[in-house]
Amino acid sequence: MNNLYRTKLLQKQNRSYITGKLEMVDDLWLFIDDEFDEETDLEFYSGQEVEVNRNGEWHRGILQANGKVFTKYLTISLEEQESIRIKKNLIFALEMLMDELNDDAFVQFISSLNSIDFSIYDCIFCHNHLSFLENRKIRQGVNFMTFDNGESVCAVQHHFTYYKKQRDRFEFTLSNGKRIMIEKFE
Repeated sequence: MNNLYRTKLLQKQNRSYITGKLEMVDDLWLFIDDEFDEETDLEFYSGQEVEVNRNGEWHRGILQANGKVFTKYLTISLEEQESIRIKKNLIFALEMLMDELNDDAFVQFISSLNSIDFSIYDCIFCHNHLSFLENRKIRQGVNFMTFDNGESVCAVQHHFTYYKKQRDRFEFTLSNGKRIMIEKFE
């Protein structure tokens, strides 16, 4: 598996974007979040991946501070009341943890999370103990993650042992009491 496959898997995740409308106030672009109706200076998201809805079609590009979006083929000038989606960032500790997982463990983790109606972008907390063990020959411990999809909460424990072989075990516990465990040996 290559990084392109991982990237595509992450792009397909639910709730990976914040969706809202644009409004111009005193020569300042504001982004109004559809979910919470909160206003944010659009410049805050400058340099991030966004999608602009034009004629019912989403165009992906990079937001510029001047109210423009550079796409692969054209530059889009933003308009008032236009719908845009802003790509969410993963929590830094979670992003580091995902980079540490081998491909099979990564796919199994994401697939299991999705099967219980959670997205990697629902993560609200991650303690990545693995990141503190970089220079050790034997790396073992537990990482803790909490996910909230707006309807329920899921706590995940990632038990790992990395020595001559890699062992990953993920224990998912939902707020309704449902539990799932997956294990990967290499």
